[in-house]
Amino acid sequence: MTHRIVLIQGHPDPDPGHLCHALGRAYAEGAREAGHEITEIAVAFLAFPILRNETEYSGPVPEGLQQALEAIQTADHIVIVFPLWLGTLPALTKAFFEQILHRHIAFEDAAGPHGFPRARLGGRSARLVTTMSMPSLLYRFWYRAHGLKWFERNALNLAGIAPVRKTLFGGATSVDDTTRAKWLEKMRELGREVY
Repeated sequence: MTHRIVLIQGHPDPDPGHLCHALGRAYAEGAREAGHEITEIAVAFLAFPILRNETEYSGPVPEGLQQALEAIQTADHIVIVFPLWLGTLPALTKAFFEQILHRHIAFEDAAGPHGFPRARLGGRSARLVTTMSMPSLLYRFWYRAHGLKWFERNALNLAGIAPVRKTLFGGATSVDDTTRAKWLEKMRELGREVY
């Protein structure tokens, strides 16, 4: 079965030498090998304002993000690759999602004072791929992966995107070539299987 995948490269630095970029390229290679349709979006190359008030939050998506929005709206599966900074997404990557996953796009306002918003992006799954300098087990169990859980529950799930799977690469700043090669092959496999 062919899937429509959108891969969002969330590293805010466009330098292709970063591990996040290599992981994203490996996933895209695997997906293409398996015949999936994949659209790649690099947040570092997009121009958009940071939201600063309620009016902007409810306004239209900026022109520079229209193609990214359309790719997400037509995707079956969303892959988001980013480095862990201060326990969560880098600021630029979070600002991207604040623009894309906002009112009238990702969900409808709740009807009544105690209702939940109605999701508009249901029927899509996602995978979060995160690199970090600390061991991934430390982040998962000591810090309880708080930044990823926040993003999954309060952004992706709110918009109807589920299930959300996670792939964590810990100790990324000191990884050896053998381990890096294994990580890249793991990403190719994830791209082939779309899970």
